[in-house]
Amino acid sequence: MMDGRVKTLHPNIHGGILALRDNPTHVTEAQKLGIEFIDIVAVNLYPFEKTVSDGGSLEAAVENIDIGGPAIVRAAAKNYRHVAVITDHADYQVILEELEQGQVSLTTKKQLAVKAFRRIADYDCAIDTYLSRMLADEDILRLKFVEGRTLRYGENWHQMAKFYKEPDVTEPSIANAMQLHGKALSYNNYVDAEAALNLALEYKDRIAVSVVKHSNPCGFAIGDTLAEALSRAWDGDPMSSFGSILCLTRKPDLTTLEFLKGKFVELIIAPGYDDDALEFLKNKSKDLRILDLSMNNGAPLENTYRYIVGGMLVQSRNRGLYEKWEVVTEHLFPDEKRGLAEFALNACKHTKSNAVVIAREYEKGFYQILSIGAGQPNRVDAIRKLAATKAVENLKLLYEREKPDISEDEYIKSIMGECVLASDAFFPFDDSIIYSAENNIRYIVSPGGSIRDKEVIATANRLGVSLVFTGMRHFLH
Repeated sequence: MMDGRVKTLHPNIHGGILALRDNPTHVTEAQKLGIEFIDIVAVNLYPFEKTVSDGGSLEAAVENIDIGGPAIVRAAAKNYRHVAVITDHADYQVILEELEQGQVSLTTKKQLAVKAFRRIADYDCAIDTYLSRMLADEDILRLKFVEGRTLRYGENWHQMAKFYKEPDVTEPSIANAMQLHGKALSYNNYVDAEAALNLALEYKDRIAVSVVKHSNPCGFAIGDTLAEALSRAWDGDPMSSFGSILCLTRKPDLTTLEFLKGKFVELIIAPGYDDDALEFLKNKSKDLRILDLSMNNGAPLENTYRYIVGGMLVQSRNRGLYEKWEVVTEHLFPDEKRGLAEFALNACKHTKSNAVVIAREYEKGFYQILSIGAGQPNRVDAIRKLAATKAVENLKLLYEREKPDISEDEYIKSIMGECVLASDAFFPFDDSIIYSAENNIRYIVSPGGSIRDKEVIATANRLGVSLVFTGMRHFLH
């Protein structure tokens, strides 16, 4: 009746669903009233979510709010011991197979009941979110995470921690990785592994390796071979790489992984492993966490979420690298250094602010991080005390290994002069340019936008530094 608005709220239906078969009173009343038991309920709810996502009108959305459907689903799920409730087409085959064996099992009925209540909760959340916006002018955020499991502890031993999975995520994600070996992942493992994965994915179409420690890159490189990329990435900070997390964009072979002999890593991520390579890693340590994760494209999530006490911060993900490519100094920025500059920017984008990255092109078209200054209260320290100092230290190690036919000072100066320094935000003063130039860094990429940009540019011109403004900041907190 009423144009189909009223269909199902009737004792012949709800009595048949809700009756307890093992309750004599229920059975007697059903027989007296001619109510037949209903053992299976399958409901396709009105497509409210689709109507809203397709941009339907408020009137169309309201007409697609199902009333009887959720009532029937809830009734059937409530009586799960006697009724199988189906809310997902994917469950049809399972039900059919069990019916062929005689009846739907209680185990399956329990699973279907939980799924049904979850479906109704999602449905009501969608209605609440939409109508709150349309009728009450209020923005509501409701999130769903499933499969919660307890971790050994949180960031520290005295903290409790759990991990919940977000359903239906198809892009490469640590949550979807398959663990092949090692201890269960810890809270810190999840955080650091995501950082390593996100950085590596910037170059997933090339052979690349990222090395992460405490959420910051300590090494990142592109190579002609995976072995070369791994070695060059490790060179970014050999000391900090101890106890790090590695992410490889290609399936490693045994020759590549033999580089890790005598080196301690917590976790390694790769899109598959050769059999002998996997056996090597398993024998390396019983605790080494080995994750198998496809780097293939999936539908990317749009937002990130960060909880603070009493509220949730939501923002769109940091897509893109620069809005412009403006050489603002008298000294030109060579086109052939554009790829290196983009590599440095990508690494900087995944480094905690204040962040600077010094990167080099060690062979034509192949890049590596030389050093990083991460997470500093001021940018000067990130350059002067960290990135520049670490770059010199790393080059001294390379000099000893390569033994070139020039002095150590000449070797360091020549390489630093061809590096690119990337900054995640503008330079508030020209001191960053001064300290960079003192270390013979001649190519710098920065968003620009400081009220002292003219002063910064003037100092760069005076010191022979080429400076590019990108117009895009990459803070990471």
